[in-house]
Amino acid sequence: MSKPRIIAFYLPQFYPTPENDRWWGKGFTEWTNVGKAKPLYRGHYQPKVPADLGYYDLRLPIIREQQAEMAKQAGIEGFCYWHYWTNGKRMLSEVFEEVVHSRKPDFPFCLCWANHSWYKKTWSDKGKDVLLIEQTYPGKEDYEQHFEALLPAFKDPRYMKINGKLIFGIFSPYSIPNPQELISIWNQLAQKNGLEGFYFFAYSSQKSKNDHYLNIGYNSVVSNLDWEYMFKKGIMLRAFNKIKRNYLKIPNLIPYKSYVEICEQTFDQNPLIMPCLLPNFDHSPRSGTKGLILKDSTPQLWEKLCKNIFEIRSFIPHEDNLIFIKAWNEWGEGNYLEPDLQYGTQYLEALKRAISCIK
Repeated sequence: MSKPRIIAFYLPQFYPTPENDRWWGKGFTEWTNVGKAKPLYRGHYQPKVPADLGYYDLRLPIIREQQAEMAKQAGIEGFCYWHYWTNGKRMLSEVFEEVVHSRKPDFPFCLCWANHSWYKKTWSDKGKDVLLIEQTYPGKEDYEQHFEALLPAFKDPRYMKINGKLIFGIFSPYSIPNPQELISIWNQLAQKNGLEGFYFFAYSSQKSKNDHYLNIGYNSVVSNLDWEYMFKKGIMLRAFNKIKRNYLKIPNLIPYKSYVEICEQTFDQNPLIMPCLLPNFDHSPRSGTKGLILKDSTPQLWEKLCKNIFEIRSFIPHEDNLIFIKAWNEWGEGNYLEPDLQYGTQYLEALKRAISCIK
């Protein structure tokens, strides 16, 4: 039996940027939505309040050091930073660039390209979303510039690998018109720069597409919950959810216990389909009653999920036994492992216990 290699997705959007100042108002960060969230039903924990680290600014090195130490103590091997590259330009890169250039914290990392267009969403049935930045794929020259921009990170000894190859994720794999071109160009550039190449994973929230991603050249798939599957409960339930949203102002609620059961029931035994586990989820700070909530998540249920999935995956050699957690700090989606005022460090402690059960 092998222990899993735990990687937690890491959101860098906790400091002001010129783009967010222009689109959302001076000083906007991810904390803006988190702090103004309100409870939408009896017992709804909102706003979610960070405990140990407070409403931090990720430009502060001491915060990043404390995050890394917490993660290390819980058994997390590294962070997968969300990375933004659009039409030859990096965005929200200040924090990660500082991590690379300062060599601190001394904690492993990899990257996942959040390759989607940015919208100002109305979360309304009648309103129209406003396009802020369109993600395009100009081709070879853009892929080469993208690689060169990240080369210092790729050469960093902290960059995470599988069998010598750099781990790199694509958030929206179906959006790239010719993924084989990107994969080929980057692998050639890696070898020219003394690197062995890349281990590309496709991030997937549609189980039906997982095999397709493997067939078109991705090395593996990081499989998140298929939300559509969760809602395949019949027309009456969907109609009831719509009534709750529109008239009772209650968002879509799924018991976390049901999420745990579905994860275990639909788990894919293919070693190349790597699980992405959610400790919690509450999108209402961003989307209000249009959001989705995994209701009544607890550290105990989280520990149960982790133990079961870790045990199922324990036949895979340690080097290849990657399991992702979404996320370390996506507070705007109520999706985090960092301590809050409700449970403190209990989710981190539960994860550590679940890992220790694999001998």
